[in-house]
Amino acid sequence: MNVLHKIEAEQLKKEIAQFTVGDTIKVHTRVIEGDKERIQIYAGIVIGRKGTGVNENFTVRRVSYGEGVERVFPLHSPRIAKIEVEKKGAVRRAKLNYLRTRKGKSATTVKEKARATAAAA
Repeated sequence: MNVLHKIEAEQLKKEIAQFTVGDTIKVHTRVIEGDKERIQIYAGIVIGRKGTGVNENFTVRRVSYGEGVERVFPLHSPRIAKIEVEKKGAVRRAKLNYLRTRKGKSATTVKEKARATAAAA
């Protein structure tokens, strides 16, 4: 098992943005078209995380032209250039499957996490 752990450790990304379910993020993915490579941004709400180590995935949902679109990204994929956290969400679930049934603005918004201030402490 030691050999497997060493190989897996080489595949893991070192610097990954800390995000959780409910956060609104931008995923910068590398797209190769012919001999050209470009960065494409996919923005939405994280509705779930799954797996551990190299097999860790996260699902991002957004509404595009009135239609809900979900995309699953492998966290440690070399195709992912970077992940930006736009907004932290305050949720009480591990999976936000209930967003799939919602329409309009309620389908794309999650309550924002309150920031702790020094004066409150």
